[in-house]
Amino acid sequence: MKNNASLLYNACLVIGDFLALVAAFVGAYVLRVSLSNAPIEHPIHAITYIGIFATLLPFWILIFGLLGLYNSSIYERRFSELGRLLTGSFVGMLFVIFWNFLSVNPIFPAKLIPIYGFGLGFVFLVLFRNLARLIRTELFGFNIGLTKVVLVGNTAITHELVNSLADSRRSGYKVIGVIGGKRQIGDRPILAYANFAEFLRSVPTDLHGIIQTELYVDEARNAEILTYAQEHHINYRFVPGNSELFVGNIDVELFRSSVPVINVHHTALFGWGRVVKRLTDIFLGGLLLVLSSPFWVLIAIAVKLNDPKGPVFYRAKRLTRFGNSIKIMKFRTMKQTYNNMTPEEGFAKMGQPELIKPYRQNGDQLPDDPRVSSIGRFLRATSLDELPQLFNVVHGEISLVGPRALDIFEIEQYSKKNLILSVKSGLTGLAIVSGRSGISFDERRKLDLYYVQNWNFWLDIVILAKTIRVVLERLTRRGARY
Repeated sequence: MKNNASLLYNACLVIGDFLALVAAFVGAYVLRVSLSNAPIEHPIHAITYIGIFATLLPFWILIFGLLGLYNSSIYERRFSELGRLLTGSFVGMLFVIFWNFLSVNPIFPAKLIPIYGFGLGFVFLVLFRNLARLIRTELFGFNIGLTKVVLVGNTAITHELVNSLADSRRSGYKVIGVIGGKRQIGDRPILAYANFAEFLRSVPTDLHGIIQTELYVDEARNAEILTYAQEHHINYRFVPGNSELFVGNIDVELFRSSVPVINVHHTALFGWGRVVKRLTDIFLGGLLLVLSSPFWVLIAIAVKLNDPKGPVFYRAKRLTRFGNSIKIMKFRTMKQTYNNMTPEEGFAKMGQPELIKPYRQNGDQLPDDPRVSSIGRFLRATSLDELPQLFNVVHGEISLVGPRALDIFEIEQYSKKNLILSVKSGLTGLAIVSGRSGISFDERRKLDLYYVQNWNFWLDIVILAKTIRVVLERLTRRGARY
């Protein structure tokens, strides 16, 4: 029982991408040939030109397919889709240029046309895909195109999935029943079934998927569910009880040439990945260090004028990869009176020891921390106090992107600390660009853990791009609370 709506959406994407590329090269022809007065190197009639590209563009679409741009897993990952569209457009253009090189007769009237075509093609593709996503989301609101699933299991993960899939317009899913436990969305109960056999007696004809969150002791029950999914061509997913174990880099291999085993790495960042990441840290970190140097001078002067008695920089003890202790550099944001003190000592000295409880409960931060200087509030709000850590990046103690560098007290609060410490800490990270102070301590650590176990080079690029956006927002005073 395949999801025809998903297949239809895929087909629409293929057709839309094709038309977007045709429009791009027609636009490139109009800009260079029809609207420009510059001489044309190889006069080609418009109909002939369009015919040639209509013949070549299916190969371009094939490149998109090989890059996974028509897989359902890419639909809601906008940054990943954007990167693959850019890569696919570049490779597709190289293919067209190579064809032009091999062709007896040129296919480009002028040299600027492939440049115009590449730029317009990428823009048109992004616009079309966003429009397609918007239309698809609107249709979800009318129960059109939803993927109907049944959940199997009576675990906390089952409850979490019910809640995460509750808003069909956002998730694109509709839970039609839960096998093995009662669940509800708000005040609306979901159909519950004692076992799979009971569910089969009333199974809907348009079921698209089964998500199992619990393995039964009786293997026959597990086999019954999997066999049904296979025989009826229904998508089957299994969510392991120890979900954090299986979100890292996984290899399935034959052990001793006969026994299939699952090899789970603590982190996806190993081998050549570490080499590439280190080279990126040296290059980008060094470049940012040079470009930001004028701001260092201005910030140093401002810190000194605001509190002349204290130093410009603050060195904080943190833990990084393998639990190694390092000292990261920051611009000093604390008043000198409370500098180099623990929060407990600082609040006690100012006569407000009661503030330590809300400070710790709020993830080691207060909205209006009285220990912070006036210039310090600005530096924290705009994240400019983090600039000196570029020295730590170039030196190799931390990376540009990674889990948040935490002090010993903070990291000891998290049970999975050793997993987070499998990689170097970062100047920025997934938790920071996902709402640094707007999410709880545990949620931030889960994001750090996700990064550790799912690292890839493109994820680093996405986080760096989002960091630039966050810093610009803070500099313009939008969302500048620490």
